[in-house]
Amino acid sequence: MVQKAFSSIDGNLKEIELFHTDRGNEFKNQAIEELLEAFRIDRSLSMKGCPYDNAVAEATYKVIKTEFVYGETFESQKQLIRPGLI
Repeated sequence: MVQKAFSSIDGNLKEIELFHTDRGNEFKNQAIEELLEAFRIDRSLSMKGCPYDNAVAEATYKVIKTEFVYGETFESQKQLIRPGLI
């Protein structure tokens, strides 16, 4: 999904200077590393064990999970992704 989000950006990826993430497993893969390297985008990681570095993102994720994910069953990743979001 991260690759799909990058490909949906309307503009030049070379203008992006920094990609900030937490240390989650979804951001630890070769495809993302290659994408960042290809467009010379620096990576910024939150400090280990410090949720305050990512407080806004974490609060947003909580709302998404609470309002749209918890209690739902998705048969596939395709079903999870709503058209127009990514």
